[in-house]
Amino acid sequence: MPELPEVTTTVNGLQKVLPKLIIEDVWTDLTRKNPIKQFKDTIKDEEFFKKFKKIIIGAKIKKAERRAKNILIHLDNEHTILIHLKMTGHLLFGKYTYDKKKNSWSVASEEKNEALKDPYNRFIHVVFSLSNGKNLVFCDSRKFGKVTLIKTDYLEQSIHLKGVGPEPLEESFTEKVFLERLSKNTNKAIKTVLMDQSIVAGIGNIYSDEMLWSSSIHPESTFNKIPKKNLSLLYKSMKEVLEKGIDFGGDSMSDYRNIEGRRGEFQHHHNVYQKKNEVCGKHGCKGIIERNMVNGRSTHFCNKHQVLYN
Repeated sequence: MPELPEVTTTVNGLQKVLPKLIIEDVWTDLTRKNPIKQFKDTIKDEEFFKKFKKIIIGAKIKKAERRAKNILIHLDNEHTILIHLKMTGHLLFGKYTYDKKKNSWSVASEEKNEALKDPYNRFIHVVFSLSNGKNLVFCDSRKFGKVTLIKTDYLEQSIHLKGVGPEPLEESFTEKVFLERLSKNTNKAIKTVLMDQSIVAGIGNIYSDEMLWSSSIHPESTFNKIPKKNLSLLYKSMKEVLEKGIDFGGDSMSDYRNIEGRRGEFQHHHNVYQKKNEVCGKHGCKGIIERNMVNGRSTHFCNKHQVLYN
Protein backbone atom coordinates (compact mmCIF):
# COMPACT_ATOMS: atom_id res chain seq x y z
CA MET A 1 0.00 0.00 0.00
CA PRO A 2 1.38 3.45 -0.87
CA GLU A 3 2.51 5.25 2.27
CA LEU A 4 3.35 8.85 3.15
CA PRO A 5 6.31 9.18 0.72
CA GLU A 6 4.38 7.74 -2.23
CA VAL A 7 1.30 9.88 -1.57
CA THR A 8 3.49 12.96 -1.09
CA THR A 9 5.26 12.24 -4.40
CA THR A 10 1.88 11.96 -6.10
CA VAL A 11 0.57 15.18 -4.58
CA ASN A 12 3.74 17.08 -5.47
CA GLY A 13 3.23 15.99 -9.06
CA LEU A 14 -0.45 16.92 -9.08
CA GLN A 15 0.26 20.34 -7.62
CA LYS A 16 2.46 21.10 -10.64
CA VAL A 17 -0.19 20.28 -13.27
CA LEU A 18 -3.72 20.57 -11.83
CA PRO A 19 -4.27 24.08 -10.35
CA LYS A 20 -6.56 26.31 -12.46
CA LEU A 21 -7.72 23.43 -14.68
CA ILE A 22 -11.47 22.81 -14.97
CA ILE A 23 -13.00 19.33 -14.70
CA GLU A 24 -15.05 18.86 -17.87
CA ASP A 25 -16.18 15.26 -17.36
CA VAL A 26 -15.64 12.16 -15.24
CA TRP A 27 -15.98 8.45 -16.10
CA THR A 28 -15.76 5.25 -14.08
CA ASP A 29 -16.52 1.56 -14.50
CA LEU A 30 -16.64 0.94 -10.75
CA THR A 31 -20.23 1.90 -9.98
CA ARG A 32 -22.79 -0.60 -8.69
CA LYS A 33 -26.49 -0.23 -7.92
CA ASN A 34 -26.21 -1.85 -4.50
CA PRO A 35 -22.59 -1.83 -3.32
CA ILE A 36 -21.58 -3.10 0.11
CA LYS A 37 -22.07 -0.65 2.97
CA GLN A 38 -18.46 0.59 3.12
CA PHE A 39 -18.72 1.88 -0.47
CA LYS A 40 -22.02 3.77 -0.06
CA ASP A 41 -20.37 7.19 0.15
CA THR A 42 -17.92 6.64 -2.71
CA ILE A 43 -18.18 6.59 -6.50
CA LYS A 44 -18.64 2.81 -6.32
CA ASP A 45 -22.25 3.60 -5.46
CA GLU A 46 -24.26 4.46 -8.56
CA GLU A 47 -26.41 7.10 -6.85
CA PHE A 48 -23.42 8.72 -5.17
CA PHE A 49 -21.56 8.88 -8.48
CA LYS A 50 -24.45 10.78 -10.07
CA LYS A 51 -24.19 13.44 -7.36
CA PHE A 52 -20.39 13.37 -7.54
CA LYS A 53 -20.44 13.98 -11.28
CA LYS A 54 -22.97 16.79 -11.04
CA ILE A 55 -20.95 18.66 -8.42
CA ILE A 56 -17.45 18.36 -9.89
CA ILE A 57 -18.13 19.00 -13.59
CA GLY A 58 -17.40 22.65 -14.29
CA ALA A 59 -15.45 23.13 -11.09
CA LYS A 60 -11.94 24.59 -11.15
CA ILE A 61 -9.14 22.84 -9.31
CA LYS A 62 -7.52 25.05 -6.66
CA LYS A 63 -4.78 22.81 -5.30
CA ALA A 64 -3.76 19.29 -4.27
CA GLU A 65 -2.48 18.28 -0.86
CA ARG A 66 -1.98 15.23 1.33
CA ARG A 67 -3.51 14.20 4.66
CA ALA A 68 -2.14 10.90 6.01
CA LYS A 69 -2.40 8.47 3.05
CA ASN A 70 -5.19 10.47 1.40
CA ILE A 71 -4.92 12.70 -1.66
CA LEU A 72 -7.07 15.82 -1.47
CA ILE A 73 -7.99 17.77 -4.61
CA HIS A 74 -9.65 21.02 -3.58
CA LEU A 75 -12.18 22.60 -5.93
CA ASP A 76 -13.38 26.19 -6.17
CA ASN A 77 -16.96 25.20 -5.28
CA GLU A 78 -16.07 24.39 -1.66
CA HIS A 79 -15.82 20.65 -2.27
CA THR A 80 -12.81 18.35 -2.11
CA ILE A 81 -12.20 15.11 -4.00
CA LEU A 82 -10.60 12.61 -1.62
CA ILE A 83 -8.68 9.69 -3.09
CA HIS A 84 -7.14 6.83 -1.12
CA LEU A 85 -4.85 4.63 -3.23
CA LYS A 86 -5.33 1.55 -1.00
CA MET A 87 -3.26 -1.51 -2.07
CA THR A 88 -2.48 -1.02 -5.75
CA GLY A 89 -3.76 2.39 -6.81
CA HIS A 90 -1.89 5.27 -8.39
CA LEU A 91 -2.82 8.43 -10.30
CA LEU A 92 -1.57 9.22 -13.81
CA PHE A 93 -1.65 12.41 -15.86
CA GLY A 94 -1.59 12.47 -19.64
CA LYS A 95 -3.58 12.15 -22.83
CA TYR A 96 -6.00 9.21 -22.94
CA THR A 97 -8.67 8.04 -25.40
CA TYR A 98 -11.95 6.22 -24.81
CA ASP A 99 -12.98 3.04 -26.67
CA LYS A 100 -16.77 3.01 -26.66
CA LYS A 101 -17.04 -0.64 -27.74
CA LYS A 102 -14.80 -1.85 -24.94
CA ASN A 103 -15.95 0.81 -22.46
CA SER A 104 -12.34 1.42 -21.52
CA TRP A 105 -9.56 4.00 -21.70
CA SER A 106 -5.99 3.73 -22.91
CA VAL A 107 -3.04 6.03 -23.53
CA ALA A 108 -3.63 8.14 -26.64
CA SER A 109 -1.44 7.49 -29.66
CA GLU A 110 -0.26 11.12 -29.61
CA GLU A 111 0.85 10.92 -25.95
CA LYS A 112 4.63 11.39 -25.96
CA ASN A 113 5.27 10.06 -22.46
CA GLU A 114 6.15 6.41 -23.04
CA ALA A 115 6.26 5.69 -19.29
CA LEU A 116 2.45 5.81 -19.20
CA LYS A 117 2.48 2.62 -21.28
CA ASP A 118 4.10 0.65 -18.46
CA PRO A 119 1.97 -2.55 -18.01
CA TYR A 120 1.30 -1.54 -14.39
CA ASN A 121 -0.47 1.58 -15.72
CA ARG A 122 -3.14 -0.16 -17.80
CA PHE A 123 -5.81 -0.77 -15.13
CA ILE A 124 -7.79 2.45 -15.65
CA HIS A 125 -11.00 2.68 -13.61
CA VAL A 126 -11.61 6.43 -13.13
CA VAL A 127 -10.93 9.21 -15.64
CA PHE A 128 -11.22 12.96 -15.11
CA SER A 129 -11.26 14.93 -18.38
CA LEU A 130 -9.64 18.33 -17.97
CA SER A 131 -9.83 21.69 -19.71
CA ASN A 132 -6.31 21.44 -21.16
CA GLY A 133 -7.22 18.33 -23.16
CA LYS A 134 -5.48 15.94 -20.78
CA ASN A 135 -6.77 13.43 -18.28
CA LEU A 136 -6.19 12.54 -14.66
CA VAL A 137 -6.75 8.80 -14.37
CA PHE A 138 -6.91 6.41 -11.44
CA CYS A 139 -5.16 3.12 -12.14
CA ASP A 140 -5.96 0.33 -9.69
CA SER A 141 -5.46 -3.33 -10.60
CA ARG A 142 -7.31 -4.68 -7.54
CA LYS A 143 -10.03 -2.02 -7.50
CA PHE A 144 -9.69 -1.41 -3.74
CA GLY A 145 -9.09 2.33 -4.08
CA LYS A 146 -11.47 4.96 -2.75
CA VAL A 147 -12.72 8.08 -4.53
CA THR A 148 -15.24 10.29 -2.78
CA LEU A 149 -16.35 13.92 -2.41
CA ILE A 150 -16.62 15.96 0.77
CA LYS A 151 -17.44 19.57 1.56
CA THR A 152 -14.05 21.16 2.16
CA ASP A 153 -14.90 22.70 5.52
CA TYR A 154 -16.13 19.30 6.75
CA LEU A 155 -13.05 17.28 5.78
CA GLU A 156 -11.56 16.78 9.24
CA GLN A 157 -14.95 15.79 10.69
CA SER A 158 -15.72 13.28 7.93
CA ILE A 159 -15.47 9.53 8.53
CA HIS A 160 -12.53 9.51 6.12
CA LEU A 161 -10.28 11.80 8.19
CA LYS A 162 -11.81 11.99 11.66
CA GLY A 163 -9.45 10.58 14.26
CA VAL A 164 -6.38 10.56 12.01
CA GLY A 165 -3.21 11.29 13.96
CA PRO A 166 -0.74 14.17 13.46
CA GLU A 167 1.62 14.45 10.49
CA PRO A 168 5.10 13.11 11.37
CA LEU A 169 7.05 15.54 9.16
CA GLU A 170 5.47 18.73 10.46
CA GLU A 171 7.71 20.92 12.64
CA SER A 172 5.10 20.81 15.39
CA PHE A 173 5.53 17.03 15.62
CA THR A 174 8.33 17.15 18.17
CA GLU A 175 9.94 14.21 19.94
CA LYS A 176 7.81 15.01 22.97
CA VAL A 177 4.61 14.79 20.92
CA PHE A 178 5.87 11.60 19.27
CA LEU A 179 6.43 9.88 22.61
CA GLU A 180 3.06 11.06 23.91
CA ARG A 181 1.37 9.54 20.88
CA LEU A 182 3.20 6.22 21.21
CA SER A 183 2.36 6.03 24.90
CA LYS A 184 -1.33 5.60 24.02
CA ASN A 185 -0.63 1.92 23.27
CA THR A 186 2.01 0.82 25.76
CA ASN A 187 1.25 -2.91 25.56
CA LYS A 188 1.11 -3.36 21.80
CA ALA A 189 4.05 -4.20 19.56
CA ILE A 190 5.84 -1.00 18.51
CA LYS A 191 5.48 -2.00 14.84
CA THR A 192 1.70 -2.10 15.26
CA VAL A 193 1.64 1.24 17.07
CA LEU A 194 3.69 2.99 14.38
CA MET A 195 1.26 1.81 11.71
CA ASP A 196 -1.84 2.90 13.63
CA GLN A 197 -3.15 5.89 11.67
CA SER A 198 -4.85 7.30 14.76
CA ILE A 199 -1.44 7.54 16.46
CA VAL A 200 0.75 8.84 13.63
CA ALA A 201 -0.41 9.56 10.08
CA GLY A 202 1.03 7.97 6.97
CA ILE A 203 3.38 5.23 8.20
CA GLY A 204 2.89 1.72 6.83
CA ASN A 205 4.68 -1.59 6.48
CA ILE A 206 7.76 -0.64 4.48
CA TYR A 207 8.79 2.48 6.35
CA SER A 208 8.04 1.12 9.83
CA ASP A 209 10.41 -1.80 9.15
CA GLU A 210 13.10 0.59 7.95
CA MET A 211 12.87 3.01 10.88
CA LEU A 212 12.86 0.20 13.47
CA TRP A 213 15.97 -1.29 11.83
CA SER A 214 17.68 2.10 11.96
CA SER A 215 16.88 2.57 15.67
CA SER A 216 17.88 -1.02 16.67
CA ILE A 217 14.43 -1.88 18.01
CA HIS A 218 12.82 -5.27 17.45
CA PRO A 219 9.31 -4.78 15.93
CA GLU A 220 7.64 -6.79 18.72
CA SER A 221 9.05 -4.59 21.48
CA THR A 222 6.55 -2.73 23.67
CA PHE A 223 6.78 1.03 24.17
CA ASN A 224 7.08 1.05 27.95
CA LYS A 225 10.09 -1.30 27.83
CA ILE A 226 12.10 0.47 25.12
CA PRO A 227 15.01 2.59 26.47
CA LYS A 228 14.67 6.35 26.07
CA LYS A 229 17.79 6.54 23.90
CA ASN A 230 16.29 4.08 21.42
CA LEU A 231 12.99 5.95 21.35
CA SER A 232 14.92 9.11 20.54
CA LEU A 233 16.67 7.22 17.75
CA LEU A 234 13.28 6.02 16.51
CA TYR A 235 11.98 9.58 16.34
CA LYS A 236 15.05 10.69 14.39
CA SER A 237 14.90 7.62 12.13
CA MET A 238 11.22 8.21 11.41
CA LYS A 239 11.95 11.68 10.06
CA GLU A 240 14.99 10.55 8.09
CA VAL A 241 13.41 7.46 6.57
CA LEU A 242 10.23 9.24 5.45
CA GLU A 243 12.20 12.15 3.97
CA LYS A 244 14.49 9.69 2.19
CA GLY A 245 11.43 7.95 0.76
CA ILE A 246 10.18 11.27 -0.62
CA ASP A 247 13.62 12.17 -2.00
CA PHE A 248 13.71 8.91 -3.96
CA GLY A 249 10.19 9.40 -5.31
CA GLY A 250 8.55 6.67 -3.28
CA ASP A 251 8.82 2.88 -3.32
CA SER A 252 7.85 0.92 -6.45
CA MET A 253 8.63 -2.62 -5.32
CA SER A 254 4.97 -3.27 -6.15
CA ASP A 255 2.46 -1.30 -8.25
CA TYR A 256 3.19 2.29 -7.27
CA ARG A 257 4.03 4.77 -10.05
CA ASN A 258 4.14 8.58 -9.98
CA ILE A 259 1.75 10.70 -12.08
CA GLU A 260 4.09 10.39 -15.07
CA GLY A 261 3.87 6.60 -14.87
CA ARG A 262 7.42 6.22 -13.61
CA ARG A 263 8.75 4.06 -10.79
CA GLY A 264 10.13 5.46 -7.56
CA GLU A 265 13.62 4.46 -6.44
CA PHE A 266 13.34 3.82 -2.69
CA GLN A 267 13.13 0.04 -3.22
CA HIS A 268 16.80 0.15 -4.21
CA HIS A 269 17.71 1.60 -0.82
CA HIS A 270 16.04 -0.82 1.60
CA ASN A 271 18.08 -1.87 4.61
CA VAL A 272 15.70 -4.55 5.82
CA TYR A 273 12.33 -4.65 4.02
CA GLN A 274 12.04 -7.76 1.77
CA LYS A 275 15.65 -8.76 2.53
CA LYS A 276 14.87 -12.06 4.27
CA ASN A 277 17.92 -14.33 4.76
CA GLU A 278 20.37 -11.61 3.71
CA VAL A 279 23.24 -10.51 5.93
CA CYS A 280 22.39 -7.33 7.83
CA GLY A 281 23.98 -4.27 6.27
CA LYS A 282 24.49 -2.35 9.51
CA HIS A 283 28.17 -1.62 10.11
CA GLY A 284 29.71 -4.21 12.42
CA CYS A 285 26.56 -6.35 12.58
CA LYS A 286 26.68 -10.00 11.50
CA GLY A 287 22.99 -10.65 11.92
CA ILE A 288 20.62 -12.16 9.37
CA ILE A 289 17.39 -10.54 8.24
CA GLU A 290 14.36 -12.54 9.32
CA ARG A 291 10.69 -12.26 8.47
CA ASN A 292 7.69 -12.99 10.65
CA MET A 293 4.14 -11.74 11.20
CA VAL A 294 3.29 -9.00 13.70
CA ASN A 295 -0.44 -8.45 14.17
CA GLY A 296 -1.09 -9.99 10.76
CA ARG A 297 1.50 -7.89 8.91
CA SER A 298 4.67 -9.17 7.29
CA THR A 299 7.66 -7.79 9.20
CA HIS A 300 11.39 -7.79 8.49
CA PHE A 301 14.12 -7.33 11.12
CA CYS A 302 17.73 -8.16 11.98
CA ASN A 303 18.02 -11.06 14.44
CA LYS A 304 21.05 -9.50 16.13
CA HIS A 305 21.17 -5.72 16.51
CA GLN A 306 17.40 -5.15 16.78
CA VAL A 307 16.81 -5.80 20.48
CA LEU A 308 13.51 -7.18 21.76
CA TYR A 309 12.29 -5.09 24.71
CA ASN A 310 9.27 -6.59 26.47
